[in-house]
Order: sequence, then structure tokens, then C-alpha cells
Amino acid sequence: MKQSRVDFAIIGATPLARLLAGLLATVHGKSVLFQGASVAGQRLPQGLDLSVAAITRPQSWALLAHTVPETTRLISRIGKRASMVRLDPILFADGAPGKQALAHLRHMAAAYGVAAERTPLHYLGPDRDGVMLRDAVLLRRAVLEPALDSWMAQSGVKRLPVEVPLQIQWDGRAECVLADETITIGQTILADDAAIITHLAGTSWPTLLQQQLASTILTIPHQKLAAPVLCQLDSGVMLNQLASGGIMAHGPGAIDTLSRALGTALGQTGVVRQAGQASFPGVITRDGAPAAGRLGGTGPDVLAGFGAIGAFLAPAIARWLCGQASASENDWFAAHLVDRNHADSRVSDIGAPR
Repeated sequence: MKQSRVDFAIIGATPLARLLAGLLATVHGKSVLFQGASVAGQRLPQGLDLSVAAITRPQSWALLAHTVPETTRLISRIGKRASMVRLDPILFADGAPGKQALAHLRHMAAAYGVAAERTPLHYLGPDRDGVMLRDAVLLRRAVLEPALDSWMAQSGVKRLPVEVPLQIQWDGRAECVLADETITIGQTILADDAAIITHLAGTSWPTLLQQQLASTILTIPHQKLAAPVLCQLDSGVMLNQLASGGIMAHGPGAIDTLSRALGTALGQTGVVRQAGQASFPGVITRDGAPAAGRLGGTGPDVLAGFGAIGAFLAPAIARWLCGQASASENDWFAAHLVDRNHADSRVSDIGAPR
């Protein structure tokens, strides 16, 4: 049997996982093995990829200010114009804590080059505050995923079928058998929620992370929303109105929980008429901020809690994994390690569980 070795194994099905695999191979000259399902267009998506988010921390806005243009140029080259769309999403809140956070993130976004405008009074309904973030980028997964797969193949990334077992060792190395070849992996990266849940043993589960059921609902065509993408800070629900007029809603909880939150977000009572629905296990951080790195410095690298902005941070993550990050990038990742103390977190953010 043949023997071979690769530097990294990336496990995940998201644009972040695919971008990370391709960047490690093309920009950093690493040998890469990728294991991830092709899901775009085959099932309801489990989230959005958006260049802005409900972030209050200036360090995260500063990091995005550098990586969003870099990622956007890369995606334009790989997937062409059809792989993304520019739009003006609205973040809004009903309750006092959400409104307070909204006011803060409006100033943070504006300070780092994102035009942020308060929505007019009652524009979103009575007693609601909203902020519109201008010229954000939304990735179109159904178009981008096959383009990313072709790019990875052209870049020399080796594809491991999802049904092939990958044996991950305590120090983050791994091994698998593909046809007549035994492949040894130098470091494994769990790049999405499903990979983390599948491969992290219960005894090594980081205290910062917790599993949380999440759901997606697709509605029948609906009247035009105030913006193509809406995010309600109170519930964590994100709405994306499709060209068909239907609404793709993502949020925490089971279908009935999301359905009620969706009705509240839309300002209507009763059952929201659905065209499709799905629930799936997810991973969140207890302080609401992204998490990266190895637990205690050993084991596979974990990427968790990045939410909608994960794909747009891929260039910085790749540099950090290869020891080529800038000083500011190193500082950001040092503050966001997966083994940080969530009870006394310096990076806690809006997404923390209530």
C-alpha cells in the first residue's frame, strides 16, 4: 500500500471550510486534504455568509475591514459575479438590551468604514430600532460551492469522500485510507459545526462551546421586506428574501420556536406558511464571540461561532494557521482561543446565550 503525507485536513461543508482549504494550498503552499459534503442546492442552507454581523467589538470590525476586500476579490475571481450580491442589510431590535447593542454596533461599523444609518422612525414597525449597513456582500452558496470545488481541485487539494473514516489522534494528527493509499495528516481542522460535533470526543469538549439545536424555514412568497437581509438581535433570527419572494429564515431552536420568532420578526400573528423546514445540531460559544485553536494546545484546531462572517475571515485564519499572521491578527486570535475563560471573557458579544 502506498504511503503519503499532507500538512492539513480540513473537515467541513461551508464556504469557510472550502476557502480555507484552497487558501492553504494556493497562497501558503501546503498540501491539503478536504472532507466535506456538497450541499448547496440539495438541501435548505443552515446559515448565511454575510460580510457584516451584529458585532460590538472594535477588534473584530478592524479585522473584517482588512479581510472583506481580500475575500471579495478572491471570490470574484473564483465564482465570478454571479457568486455574490451586494445589498444593504438591516439589523433591528425590539427589546432594550438589543437596542442598546444596536446603537453601539452602529458606531463601531461606521468607525471601520461601513456606512451605518439608523432606519427612519417606525420604518420597521412601532417601537423597533434598526440600523442599515450599506454595501455588504452576501455569498450565493448554490453558485459559489461548485466553483470553489473546481478551484480546490485545480489547486491540488485532495478530496476525501465523506464516507471514508478519518482517524484523528490526541495531538491533532490524523490518518485515513483512500483506495490503496494510506494518508498521514499533520494537523486536522474542524471547520464547521457538524465536524466539531462528530469528531470532538465528549471528554475533550471545550467548556466554551455548547451544542444548540438550530433550524431553517423557507416560506411561501411574501410581501417585500424592508431589506433583502434582516437580522433581529433579540432572537438571533436572520431573514433572507429570495428572488422568488419567499423568505429563508435561520435561527436557534426547534421549528416551532423559529416559526414563532419568524412571525414576531415579520410583525404577524398566527402560523407562517412554510414551503420547507429543517432542524440540525449546531455549536455556539457561551460568550457569543468566535473561537479558534486547539484545546489546551493539543488536538485538532476548532473553528466555532464565526456565524455569517466566517467565510470573510478565511484569509486571516489561513495565515494564522501557517504562522504568517500580522501582529493585529495574532492579537485577535490570541483573544479568541477556544480554551479561553467564557465567564470572564474580554471578547463577549451579542450572540451570547440568554
